[in-house]
Amino acid sequence: MSSIADNIGSVTRRIQKATLKAGRDPGSVRLLAVSKTRQPDELRVAANAGQVAFGENYLQEALDKIEALKDLNQIEWHFIGPIQSNKTRQIAEMFAWVHSVDRLKIARRLSEQRPPGLPPLNLCLQVNINDEDSKSGCTLSELPELVDEIGDLPNVKLRGLMAIPDPDQSEADLRMSFRKLANTLRELKRASPEAGPMDTLSMGMSDDLEIAIAEGATWVRVGTALFGARPSKHSQS
Repeated sequence: MSSIADNIGSVTRRIQKATLKAGRDPGSVRLLAVSKTRQPDELRVAANAGQVAFGENYLQEALDKIEALKDLNQIEWHFIGPIQSNKTRQIAEMFAWVHSVDRLKIARRLSEQRPPGLPPLNLCLQVNINDEDSKSGCTLSELPELVDEIGDLPNVKLRGLMAIPDPDQSEADLRMSFRKLANTLRELKRASPEAGPMDTLSMGMSDDLEIAIAEGATWVRVGTALFGARPSKHSQS
């Protein structure tokens, strides 16, 4: 697993190169290590190599890892998978970020269940940017009302948008999907300046992070390029 550290270095350099090429500030794009199906010792290697943020899709698996790695205080846990209503309490208690909020009911429960003493929970709204039947996420037309409603909740902070564009698109269409999300965020910020900082675009994965960064990504979600191919056929990295 020594290659995990090498891979983190390689992906970090890709991010830095793409950031500079896009004329953006160094450090304006962060790496989120997608660690679903990975073992705690793999995450420990990554953390010891300097990786801070880890994204998990499945709650019970994530809770097991959080317990196993509780001695690593530097880890920042992100929930990036679909959210069921009966899982919100533990997500609100154990995570710093949630990238996959797609309806008001979930945001309200996360706000109500965020423990006192913790900072507000950072939220991204997941957008079904290509209107795919198989994808979670709210529609573009639903966003303005959702942004206004979540902006009134006390214990969460709306940070921006997340999307998983159709990977079978051409490169040009993929770029347009990322651009559409970035333009949507700018429009929402203008329309609802009181809703929160709205400074986050969570988009881009192992194969397309350079395109996403060129179009404004602030988080890129990378799993395969860090940890290698996973046994699961599902992919969000």
